[in-house]
Amino acid sequence: MMVGTGGRGYGGVVAALVAMLAAAVLATGCGSSSSAGEAVSYDGTGYPNGDAANTRNAGGQIKASTVNELEIAWTNPIEAESAFGSYASSPILSKGVVYSQDLASNVQAIEASSGDVLWTKKYELPDHGPNGVVVQGGMVYGATPTSAFALDQETGKQVWSVPLIRNEQEGIDMAPGYHDGIVYVSTVPVNVGEFYGAGAVGIVWALDGKTGKKLWHFDTVPKNLWGKPDVNSGGGLWYTPAFDEHGSIYLGVGNPAPFPGTEEEPWGSSRPGPNLYSDALVKLNAKTGKLEWYYQVTPHALYDWDFQNPPILVKAGGKELVLGAGKSGIVAALDAKTGKPVWKKTVGKHNGHDDDGLLAMRGETSKLKPPYLVYPGSLGGVIAPMATDGKTVFIPVVNAPLEIVTQTERQEPGPLSGELVALDVKTGALKWKHEFPNAAAFGFTTVANDLVFATTSDGNVQAFDTDTGRVAWQETLPSGTNAGVMVAGDMLIAPAGLAAAEGQTPQLVAFRLGG
Repeated sequence: MMVGTGGRGYGGVVAALVAMLAAAVLATGCGSSSSAGEAVSYDGTGYPNGDAANTRNAGGQIKASTVNELEIAWTNPIEAESAFGSYASSPILSKGVVYSQDLASNVQAIEASSGDVLWTKKYELPDHGPNGVVVQGGMVYGATPTSAFALDQETGKQVWSVPLIRNEQEGIDMAPGYHDGIVYVSTVPVNVGEFYGAGAVGIVWALDGKTGKKLWHFDTVPKNLWGKPDVNSGGGLWYTPAFDEHGSIYLGVGNPAPFPGTEEEPWGSSRPGPNLYSDALVKLNAKTGKLEWYYQVTPHALYDWDFQNPPILVKAGGKELVLGAGKSGIVAALDAKTGKPVWKKTVGKHNGHDDDGLLAMRGETSKLKPPYLVYPGSLGGVIAPMATDGKTVFIPVVNAPLEIVTQTERQEPGPLSGELVALDVKTGALKWKHEFPNAAAFGFTTVANDLVFATTSDGNVQAFDTDTGRVAWQETLPSGTNAGVMVAGDMLIAPAGLAAAEGQTPQLVAFRLGG
């Protein structure tokens, strides 16, 4: 994966992306410094994606009839320094406090009413992102690039920390999952110093929330890496899993590597077969880690096509569905009980390479003739989390190519553009689409009543009518962004953590109805 959005994929916008944006983005500003607002009681769910089902459906007082009353209440500087930007996560609101993690792994607690910092836990460990925290049971759970941790919610004091990576090729790039006293954190085959280094395996760990004790683990790809751990790597989670009321957990899994292959073993021949469970949506028993079913979207993937986004659980057409998406630009709705597909839809720009992995598996590699462009590329597809109001799923899409020059040489030539796509949850039919011709939709979407919020890499945040796609509100942030917005009550918090032009200042910007 690759961005401060989606691994590396959403996970961390790469330095090349920052350079591309710097050429296109002009410095802008919010025109406000930190200021205290009237004391208000705020609460939120404590989950990174709004709830355990990952719907990102916020409710609250912000809607089409009130959204134009939003005014800046306070701002808070983001001081993390990284080649991947400063911020790539979703703030959490719990009991009147905003909890925030930057791309140096540092965690802050900020009073929601005033913007005052209550405590800071410093780690100063650069991370690709997307990272972030979950706040449950009096604890703030998160991860550094090497370890999962728990902090006391009131003081920020570290309660426990558990190393999870097994070698220098692995890392952690996700906000944890939490359900019924268990914390879920996955490793990935990427960190700030290594990109799909040989021998890196994405492993999901279930940890006791009180002590950090390891309860079970699930290997998203085999530890023997299809017989060649000296060449191959893959798997892992970039985002928070979903949990249902029946005791199951749903995972969106990353891609295999090397990709497309090596000069000695081209087109992934060092990793024969479909490379389970990469690029798949996987259902496990949340207490034991036992596999219940899987659905692989792109077997034997040749490109950086993680199916990494947080699965969404929703009821439609009399069925419980799980929705998944990833950098392949494919959105799938599966029967949550059986894993069988209900519908599948491609979004964004595709140019005929969706089945290249199947060609390689069948030995038909003569049909693959570099150099060529692939859409979607490593920065393309559905990099960031989707949102749903139960009727429609709102999908941020990036259109960016990947040029395959040789087996080991890849380029991301640009240009970058984006789309916000609205699909019917029940059928997958297109309801509407809004195009962003000059910016990428690296930020997750968020629903609030009859509005869906989306951000673009140039630092714009917009609210769209959920039924029509009409723009109802927009604002320019003080920096580019590769994150979406958090909405709770009458407050909206927009992270602007991608300073891509001179004069831009990474900040958390808090809007409130009436200021």
